[in-house]
Amino acid sequence: MKRPVRASLLALSLFLLALAVLPAWALEGDASAPIEVVADRLDLDDRAGTAVYRGDVEIRQGSMRLTGERVEIQRNAAGQLTRATATGERAYLEQKPAPDEPLVRGWGRTVIYHVAERRIELIDRAELHQGGDTFDGGYLEYFLDRRVVQARAEAEGVQDRQRVRMTLEPERQENP
Repeated sequence: MKRPVRASLLALSLFLLALAVLPAWALEGDASAPIEVVADRLDLDDRAGTAVYRGDVEIRQGSMRLTGERVEIQRNAAGQLTRATATGERAYLEQKPAPDEPLVRGWGRTVIYHVAERRIELIDRAELHQGGDTFDGGYLEYFLDRRVVQARAEAEGVQDRQRVRMTLEPERQENP
């Protein structure tokens, strides 16, 4: 194997290892689960700390799934994942926050996951589903730890105003 190819594969392996040792994003086993990436193309810049995947990208780790036409992963100088940004007509992210909680699913033309803040931004045609509850708008922000949703009709850089809509399922009352 030629040296530049071997160095690139080593850098990619180290990058993926850095993703795997992150604090758990949701389910306890997610952080130790293998990371699977499928894409048509990868551009890795180890010095800049970025990996850009293109072409029907799908990234899975445990219960987490991130898809888009383009996904950019950024890490800091210590090799820790800082942000994942998926873009496309309907970029998508799903995660199971805890074994006894419903799956959280989000869509947008841009989906950004801020790792340290455990915060998700859904931008342009944003949609968030958690159990029977749904939220739609131009911009949605979801804080994983606090289970807080913030929604706006307008998103920066987006032409169309997309009014906020939500549907909340009533809590089921148990019969005595």
